[in-house]
Amino acid sequence: MATYTYTARDANGATQNGTIEADTEALAQSRLREQGYFVQSLRRTRGKEGGAKKAAAKAVVTKPKEKKTFSFGGGIKVAELTVFCRQFSTMIDAGVSLVRCLAVLQEQSPNPRFRNILSDIQVEVESGNTLSRAMAKYPKIFNQLFIGLIKAGEVGGVLEESLQRLSSFLEKDLELRRKVKGAMTYPVIVIILSITAVLGLTTFILPSFFDTFTQLGLGRDTMPAMTVFMMDVSAFLRNGFPMRHIIIGIILFAAFSAWKAFTRTRFGRRFADRLKLKAPVLGSLNHKIALSRFARTLATLLVSGVPILQAMETVAGTVDNAIISDAIMDARASIREGDRIGDPLQRSKMFPPMVVQMISIGEESGALDSMLTKVAEFYEDEVDSAIESLTSAIEPLLIVFLGGSVGFIVIATMMPMTAIISGLSGGGTDTGGGE
Repeated sequence: MATYTYTARDANGATQNGTIEADTEALAQSRLREQGYFVQSLRRTRGKEGGAKKAAAKAVVTKPKEKKTFSFGGGIKVAELTVFCRQFSTMIDAGVSLVRCLAVLQEQSPNPRFRNILSDIQVEVESGNTLSRAMAKYPKIFNQLFIGLIKAGEVGGVLEESLQRLSSFLEKDLELRRKVKGAMTYPVIVIILSITAVLGLTTFILPSFFDTFTQLGLGRDTMPAMTVFMMDVSAFLRNGFPMRHIIIGIILFAAFSAWKAFTRTRFGRRFADRLKLKAPVLGSLNHKIALSRFARTLATLLVSGVPILQAMETVAGTVDNAIISDAIMDARASIREGDRIGDPLQRSKMFPPMVVQMISIGEESGALDSMLTKVAEFYEDEVDSAIESLTSAIEPLLIVFLGGSVGFIVIATMMPMTAIISGLSGGGTDTGGGE
């Protein structure tokens, strides 16, 4: 029989340390769970458990501590976090200790940076820190929603349920991102190809036609305005090539960098987010996406047992729009003073009447989380319909844009040729009459 040293949380969320004797680690975990403890770490201090298990346990515990590598870049994708939460939840539900879960997840992760982060979190948990506190060291990876749900799961002893809810939330959020990104991919590609084609024609093809027109005696004053315009554009693109193009690229890059720096300021962020909500066509889509994320996030937090004031603060930090975030924080302040949830949201004018009414009904009936889930599902369907409509409307517009651009160039090129041909035909007829 072996002796194990454990760190666990009781039903009240207090940390308990002690030892327990059992034949195997799984049996020790089972006994602790029967006593109402949520196991955070479990170590064998003495006794024998079998050579194979001993070697495996040693490998799991010591291997992460040998990590001394540094990975440059390599962000953590939402899809990777989704898989992490799903696997973590499954292992916790199966009775695997927290430290061993982190060790296994570290070995399975294909991302070097994520492996290093998980290794550090494992060391923090082994030293007595809670999982939520260890994850809070990496706010760019684990946001306020993530930490809030993990903390709620730790306090309530239902970490596996919190991880399942996190996984479901991330899956839905990832699906929404993919839909929006997929709808924008086709127009962006077509626009880039169109601009490339127009620039190629204007820079390399049209100058030979314009040289021919000049050799045939056509001057700028006798050419159509469209042709003169295209000649000026072509001359601008060709003169100083490639230095002028490099300068233009630098100017565009500088303008983009300045805009990014501006949007990092408090005023700039709100200016940009207000534009997102007021923009024609896309403004309505952005508003629906923000409302969907608000409802889904708040419902996930409330069903996990997070207090309403803490949940509102977390939602404000994850809704990804400063204007709506300000409205949520103002509502939170009113709720703290005893106001109902729906009233301050209605006063902000950022939440449609349907959302306010659903929240008010859910608050009165004690089913706020289920009402918020219905609101989230409604706006997710609205986003799907808006994306389909936007895609259907964009396709003909892109065709008109591409056709119009190429058609303008063709007409500008053909009009002088038509005049030359007409002149030659007229000259041939006059000569025949003289003879």
